[in-house]
Amino acid sequence: MTQVKEVVSALDHIAPPQFAESYDNPGLLCGNPESEVSGVVCCLDCTEAVVAEAIEKNCNLIVAHHPIIFKGIKSLTGSNYVERTIIAAIKNDISIYAIHTNIDSILEGGVSQRSGSELGLENMKVLSPKKEQVRLELTVLEMRVEDAQRLAVKLTGKAFDRILDVETVDGPRKWMQWSGRSDLSGLLASALKTEGMKAGKTPLFEYSSDVGLGVIGQLSVPLPEKEFLSMLKSRLGGSLIRHTPLLGKSVHKVALCGGSGASLLSQAKRAGADAFVTGDFKYHEFFDAEDDLLIADVGHYESEQWTIPLLKDWISEKFSTFAVHCTTVVTNPVNYF
Repeated sequence: MTQVKEVVSALDHIAPPQFAESYDNPGLLCGNPESEVSGVVCCLDCTEAVVAEAIEKNCNLIVAHHPIIFKGIKSLTGSNYVERTIIAAIKNDISIYAIHTNIDSILEGGVSQRSGSELGLENMKVLSPKKEQVRLELTVLEMRVEDAQRLAVKLTGKAFDRILDVETVDGPRKWMQWSGRSDLSGLLASALKTEGMKAGKTPLFEYSSDVGLGVIGQLSVPLPEKEFLSMLKSRLGGSLIRHTPLLGKSVHKVALCGGSGASLLSQAKRAGADAFVTGDFKYHEFFDAEDDLLIADVGHYESEQWTIPLLKDWISEKFSTFAVHCTTVVTNPVNYF
């Protein structure tokens, strides 16, 4: 039989947790990693309805794209849907695993590439590669965290992303993670050692050019803007698309980012995209297009919907001792009238 931790390990191997953004919370969020897997439900959002579906289908593992636990939880009283979902999962011995911006950050088989393929994009490359970024991970033994933070901000203009309490062979210590440009990480590492910091380990994790958010690709045949928008609506199954004014030119080169991708607009421009497809653009952010390209806000859920069958395919290919299901629950909280 297959244990939960084996499924977790397989997914972590495909989309390593270190690829996730610093604010994210992927991984096994609740449940016993030693439990034998009876079945899996794949979804975008783990909700009470999805937990109920897992119970009905005799599945004790839910693999979700969005982490149900994203911010700190100080109590479990059932006062909101997050707490009620976690309580229901724990009561029914259901594990919840999230694979979020780490799966967003891989090119081959990732969320944006899958979405791009569904929209007919070819020759896709990473839109915002992390190849110039590194992560410095260290366990502080003899330096105060406040001093390390002060030094990081002074030298790099950026504080440590994460600080956690950990147990080491030398007792409780602080584990710290900083991510940024490789030249700055080297400067910071040297300065910390000069200041008398000792570290249990100081690995420098370097990203390849195939790691990063979003994709840039081409349509096999350029489309007039209205035809392009019609194609998006048809393939995405949405009821509307919010977009910037039409520019009167064809769409050939397309940038795409599943989920909330407004922060990648400048990268889409630099890549020479005719259109940028994503979700969650705010009112004033539409002005930033400045007639350089067409922004098509197709909706967060709509831009990531193919993540569900993608996860099912991944798990089904690696394991045959249990059934894997795509959720039948539409968890999109946004409705249009």
